[in-house]
Amino acid sequence: MQTTRLGRTGLQVSRLCLGTMNFGPLTPEPESFAIMDRSLELGFNFFDTANVYGGKSGRGATEEIVGRWFAQGGGRRERVVLATKVYGRMGDHPNMGRCSAFHIRQACEESLKRLRTDHIDLYQMHHIDRDTPWDEVWQAMDQLVAQGKVLYVGSSNFAAWHIAQANGVASARHSLGLVSEQSLYNLTARTIELEVLPACQSLGVAMLPWSPLGGGMLGGILAKTDGGRRATEMVQKRIETYRPQLERFETLCKALGESPADVAVAWLLHQPAVTSPIIGPRTMDQLTGALRATEITLSEESLKTLDEIWPGPGGAAPEAYAW
Repeated sequence: MQTTRLGRTGLQVSRLCLGTMNFGPLTPEPESFAIMDRSLELGFNFFDTANVYGGKSGRGATEEIVGRWFAQGGGRRERVVLATKVYGRMGDHPNMGRCSAFHIRQACEESLKRLRTDHIDLYQMHHIDRDTPWDEVWQAMDQLVAQGKVLYVGSSNFAAWHIAQANGVASARHSLGLVSEQSLYNLTARTIELEVLPACQSLGVAMLPWSPLGGGMLGGILAKTDGGRRATEMVQKRIETYRPQLERFETLCKALGESPADVAVAWLLHQPAVTSPIIGPRTMDQLTGALRATEITLSEESLKTLDEIWPGPGGAAPEAYAW
């Protein structure tokens, strides 16, 4: 698998990032181990998790699975660019959530224990904390970097002005600042093209799209659900909302001889601002199947058709909405 730089850093990451959110809640530990082993064999070197992942197994359970996988040795930890997150509530104490310096320090120590490692390569704020000043956030992050417990800092679900503000304050403190942003981005959700993507490109911030298949909408859902008859009520409503576009999309994919899921991820890889889409396989077949997306070259005509089926906001702001 090809690699690319993580934003303006010198760090090389695989063009697909392995998301681990399903490990524990949906994928048993032995199969999770097998998926991670196979990922390394296939050229993945970028794994993403979060301290809150775990579902019914409890928050922190996914990090613990990843940690036990690392503990097997064999160079597993050394070969992985490890990303995790802080922000979500991890307990009932009033300071066991968000991005105060108190919680950042505590959450990092707990993640390190669960992950059985001495450092986190990319420590991401899972959400913006509007109540904590940036000087406090960067003081905490700078200390973790100075201690060698964190190498790079990233964000997730930030608005463009949050990214710009964060990096402005970091620059004044002579800190590296945010090097990556995880955002909801796929053919059905293109709002970030207005401001987040231009901000990331201007500031050298890597874009790591999550939910590349739009919650399953872009994975060939019409064929899989017999037009929605076997889907849940909520999914059926989404299918009916998007049905005309889904029909055109799946017809185009069939004409291209590719699966809808692969075309959806390939489209993201064709976007200049995108670094590594995050895929979250539940099974080994889903992992190996995702590799096809890295081999697909979409023609200008196909990209134009996809824009017609799934129109974006019209480009970057303010040109997208103002003369």
